[in-house]
Amino acid sequence: MVNTLSHIGIGLLLAHALGLKGKKKLGLVLLSIIPDLDYFTYSLFTLISGGVSHEARNQLFYLLGHREFTHSVFFAFLVALLVWFRTKDRAFTFGGFQAVFLHILLDYTTIAKMRPFYPFSTNESALRALYPFDPVINVIPLLPVFIVAAEYMKNRGKWSFNRGKWSTKNRDTLNRKLSGLKKLNWLNEFHGFVNRNEGKFYASFIIVLLVWTTVFPVAKVLLVDSISREEETNISYNDTYPVSIGKFLAAYQYDDARYKLLKVSYWSGVEKSFYIDKVTVSGDVPDASAYAERAGRLYSNSVPQAIDFPVYSVSEENGLVTVILSDARNPYVKNWPYFDTVYRFVFDRKNGEYEVYESHYGRAEKKLDRNYFE
Repeated sequence: MVNTLSHIGIGLLLAHALGLKGKKKLGLVLLSIIPDLDYFTYSLFTLISGGVSHEARNQLFYLLGHREFTHSVFFAFLVALLVWFRTKDRAFTFGGFQAVFLHILLDYTTIAKMRPFYPFSTNESALRALYPFDPVINVIPLLPVFIVAAEYMKNRGKWSFNRGKWSTKNRDTLNRKLSGLKKLNWLNEFHGFVNRNEGKFYASFIIVLLVWTTVFPVAKVLLVDSISREEETNISYNDTYPVSIGKFLAAYQYDDARYKLLKVSYWSGVEKSFYIDKVTVSGDVPDASAYAERAGRLYSNSVPQAIDFPVYSVSEENGLVTVILSDARNPYVKNWPYFDTVYRFVFDRKNGEYEVYESHYGRAEKKLDRNYFE
C-alpha cells in the first residue's frame, strides 16, 4: 500500500534523476512527505474544532484535515514558490514541486477523496483507478530506498571480508563466509550498473510511474462508460472503487427505494450485481422514513463526506428513535476500509433533541459535537 516509505522513495527517485546530492537530496526527500504533515494539523483540528461554530469548523477542516489543503495542487505550487524564494535553484525548485505533486497524485489515484483544487473549489473527488496494493506503484518507489541501503552497506564494508583475520583452523568458516559473499555479487553488479546510468535509470522509473498513473485512469473511464451503457444509466466514475487489481465496485440509484451494486472488472465486465434497500426498519416505527430523512439532512451538512450511497437502519425503544447511517457498499469491501464509517443518530421523539455517535474503521464509538452538523 502507498505509504510514507513509498513517498520517500519518490523523493529519492527525483533527487537521483536530477543529480541532486547531499543536503539538496535530503531536502527533496523531506519535501516528498511534507503533505503528510496534516497528520499533525489534524490533531490540532480535533483539539479546537469543538469550540467553534459549524461554519468555522468546516473551514478549519478544509485547512487542517488529513488529505485536505496539503494535498491540493495549490499547496504544491505554494511549496515550490517558497523553495524558489529560498534557494533560487531551478532544478531543486522543479524537483520540490514534483515531489509534492507526485505525493498528491499517488494518493489521489489510489485512496480516499480529496479536494485537489482547494481553495478554488471544495468539491471532493478521487481517481481511484489503482488498487492500493498495486505492485507497480508499491515496488518502484521502494527501489531507490533499497539502492540507498545497499550503497550504505557497501560503503560500510558489509559486502567484504578480511581474509587475514581467518586462521587455517577456521578455513571452513571462511569458505562458508566467502560462499555467502559470492551470492551478493549481483548486488555489486547492480550497484555498479545504477551508478553508471544513474540519471536515466531513475528517470525511467519516474516515467513508468507517470504512465501507470495515466493509463489506468483512462482505462477506468472506458470501463465505467461500458458498464453505464450496459446498465442504461450514468454510473459515477468518482464513486467506482478498486477492490482488487483490475476489479471495481460500482453503484447507482436503481429506484427510489434501492441501490444496485455491481462488481466489475476489465476482463469480464459485470461479474455480479445485487440490490440494497435504502431504508430498513426494525419493529414498528411508522415515521421511519422521516427520521431517516432527517439524519440524511444533518449528515449532508458535515465534513468529511465519507458516505456516497447512504443506507438507513431505523429502530425505536423507549421513545428514542435510532438511525444507523452507513454506506451501501460497506459490507462488500474487505481488506480495505473504504466505507467503514458508521453514524448512529439517536433522536428523542418527545423534545426533538438528538445525539450522534461515529464509529470509524471499526474503532469504538465516539460522540460527535453538535457543531459537526449545524
